[in-house]
Amino acid sequence: MSRILADIMGFGRQYLRSKVGAFFTFGFPILLIVLFGLIFSPSGTQKVSLPVQNLDGSSFSVAYLNELNNTTLVNIRMIPADANITNYINDNSLSLALQIPVNFGSKIVDGLGSNYSGPVLVTIYGDKSQSTFGTAVAAVQAASVSFNYKLSQTLPLVAPGVQGLKEGYQFLDYFLPGVVGITVMTNALFSMSAICAEYRQRGFFKLLATTKLRKYEWLISKFVFFSIILILSLLTTFAVASAVFDTHSTITLLSLVMIPAGAFLFVSLGMLLGVAIKDPESGNAVANAISFPMMFLSGTFFPLDAMPDFLQVVARAMPLTYFNNGLRDTMVYGNTGGSLINLLVVVVIGVIFFLLASRLMSWKER
Repeated sequence: MSRILADIMGFGRQYLRSKVGAFFTFGFPILLIVLFGLIFSPSGTQKVSLPVQNLDGSSFSVAYLNELNNTTLVNIRMIPADANITNYINDNSLSLALQIPVNFGSKIVDGLGSNYSGPVLVTIYGDKSQSTFGTAVAAVQAASVSFNYKLSQTLPLVAPGVQGLKEGYQFLDYFLPGVVGITVMTNALFSMSAICAEYRQRGFFKLLATTKLRKYEWLISKFVFFSIILILSLLTTFAVASAVFDTHSTITLLSLVMIPAGAFLFVSLGMLLGVAIKDPESGNAVANAISFPMMFLSGTFFPLDAMPDFLQVVARAMPLTYFNNGLRDTMVYGNTGGSLINLLVVVVIGVIFFLLASRLMSWKER
């Protein structure tokens, strides 16, 4: 234990003396939060995934869903009719959902006769801070107009009603977990790949082999160090976001567990890259090639549902996706079950990388 603590202290002083290391740990996430908080605004229309619960089941509701599908703005996914819509949204961390009421068909029949009492409302549950929300509302409005015209050509038989999710939440609340994910990835991955390559190039591993410090102790010290500074980075970033932009997402106990798990994963991946890379410059290039696709395809900047199907498949093969989703599940949605599943995926991938790296790494090679 004393050897691990000594290595943590020595490496920590060296790491924090580097202006680059300190910036990417504390300055970079704060810069992202401030910039996106100031300039972000939802724009554009994209085809988004829209879960729909049809409580009616009549031919009229089926026809309405066909009109909604014909807008080409949404991909419809059905929610079981016996599910509680609010619980289903929370349990599955949904940002959008549409509910067709149980009396949809009968009210349409009444409206076509002499008992018209106003349009029947289909309810859109959604987070107004998400860019996909506007697309879903536009699709429902377009489908309603087309449906009304085909049935009566005059009366508004169907109209959308909007029910907000997570009232008071804003874009930054959903963006913050992604910023934390990027910070964990860049610090652990870039640092470890460069360190391992540099130690091999300069023969430091051969020197360490002559000391009492064991290889597993050296690896543990790096994991512990990055876990500590990244938790501090999380606390600092959220404090700034809360003070400047009045964010409502919360730091939970599970989120504090996710940080060491993410540090373990990306430290292990960095070690694995360092084993195969001969110099620090190449290490940075390879780390960039791996991290940049993950940065933009892991749901940090853009919702996965807004991406083309083939990119969604690619995104779900990236470990940062599960890390981001796990943080967002616990910090924003309060979905403990979903967060635990993502945590398990992160840990399993981390263990695989760690075992490969520790097996392939040798302190006797130059």
